[in-house]
Amino acid sequence: MAAQDAIRELALDLLLVVPTAHQPLKEGHGAPAADRLAMVRLAFEGIPQVVVDAVEIERGGLSYTVDTVRGVRAQFPGAEVLLLVGADAVSSWSRWREVAALEAMVRLVVLRRPGSTVDEAAGGGHDGVPAGTQWLATRCVELSSTEVRERARAGESLRGFVPDAVAAYIERSGVYRGVTRAPPAGEGSARD
Repeated sequence: MAAQDAIRELALDLLLVVPTAHQPLKEGHGAPAADRLAMVRLAFEGIPQVVVDAVEIERGGLSYTVDTVRGVRAQFPGAEVLLLVGADAVSSWSRWREVAALEAMVRLVVLRRPGSTVDEAAGGGHDGVPAGTQWLATRCVELSSTEVRERARAGESLRGFVPDAVAAYIERSGVYRGVTRAPPAGEGSARD
């Protein structure tokens, strides 16, 4: 829902969704990169302006947004590049790699959940958030990725927690249940 809100409110021609190979400011993802890529592709299937880009997974190693943005700017010269992040991610903004270079290449848009107490005038209460940052209220369902993983591990239903296609993928693949196997055929992988 946040992606669709951003597309509409910001009049985006294209929204690139880029799953990370390994995020340097966050411990683990709970699923192998190939599975995360397949689930992201399923989650955004059917939204015409969304393109899921495997660039960071294909590049491997630590994922730095500044490197990805450089690639996007090279691919789309002259385009205005907006970087959409959640309020939770922007809390560590000052620790991102080459943050000054990143700020020079993008317009930062922070997606804020309804009912959030984030104070936009004070940079959302986060040190280092650049001036000119746009704050965008989005619809969302109160949902914790930790809760989704725990429900999957316990074999509980994910209906209503994730899109049906993603729930089916999780069930078939065994991801989050300690089962190690290749993604189901036709569901994508980092090798696509």
